[in-house]
Amino acid sequence: MRLKTSLGIAIGTALGTLVAVRSLRARRAIDFAGKTVVIFGGSRGLGLAMGREFSSAGAHVVLTARDEQELERAAADIAEQGGQVTTIACDVTDREQIERTIGRIVHDRGGIDVLVNNAGIIQVGPVEHMTVDDFEEAMATHFWGPLFTILAALPHMRGSRARRIVNISSVGGKIAVPHLLPYTASKFALTGLSEGLRAELAGQGFAVTTVCPGLMRTGSTYNAMFKGQHRHEFAWFHLSNAIPGVSMSAARAARRIVDACRHGDPEVILTPSAKLAVLANGISPSTTARLLTLANHLLPSPSAENGIRAHSGWQSVSKYVPSAVTRLADRATVENNELPDASTS
Repeated sequence: MRLKTSLGIAIGTALGTLVAVRSLRARRAIDFAGKTVVIFGGSRGLGLAMGREFSSAGAHVVLTARDEQELERAAADIAEQGGQVTTIACDVTDREQIERTIGRIVHDRGGIDVLVNNAGIIQVGPVEHMTVDDFEEAMATHFWGPLFTILAALPHMRGSRARRIVNISSVGGKIAVPHLLPYTASKFALTGLSEGLRAELAGQGFAVTTVCPGLMRTGSTYNAMFKGQHRHEFAWFHLSNAIPGVSMSAARAARRIVDACRHGDPEVILTPSAKLAVLANGISPSTTARLLTLANHLLPSPSAENGIRAHSGWQSVSKYVPSAVTRLADRATVENNELPDASTS
């Protein structure tokens, strides 16, 4: 009898806690209609997918990226769906450009409600072929860029009732993945920045969401840069991001991220495999380290010739990829504006 009573109390307490948590989350929700959402790195891939999602929720979306042609295609994509969109060319590694961009947005729109940091680069290959420049470029894009956008936007967001900041990190910002060292080191920095900002800005009415995607089919692998045995590096990387059931589509990821932003969630880890990896690393870091060491042994060895030269995914196709297995990921390159340019094709 006591066991049944204790069990009933435990179940009741758990259900009550769940209801309370969901109720609190629902009260934090905001309406995006009429809001100004700024997405740095919004011209293609996940950034464009988020732009579509915010736009469909009624927001005016401001997309920024370096490539004006990509921005034009992205704007046409969203406008065709009836969305309100503005584009501004901006290099996120240039602080002066960021400040000018934020100033222009505030002048034109009157303020900023939601800031999304999504700009990213990916360098794939063994550490033997990575240079200090690779690490500096990754840090400039994934850490300094978001820091500068946040510092520039904060004063103009204080008057908003939304006050949402979304930083797109990665599961690689929680677990160091072999052959992605500049990327993962810079994403670790972004994760720390994002989590720390949430704690410090919460009292001022801001909600900062850290997003850690796992494997996604955005099409971005073709625009990543590969060193060493670049065709083999591209093959394992593209295949990993293409497997149905393991990787997530950009559209589905965008819906999850926008929902988390709406409710001011502290963190979103996308894909079950990424959640499992983070959980396993938290429970037993030594086991995770051994598994990652094993994975590294299975990856391509350093190249004996000119391994330091970087090639795009478009320059690294082979008999292995594209293939029937990568069909969904290959389709995503067109769907998400991840098209080759003259310098990489």
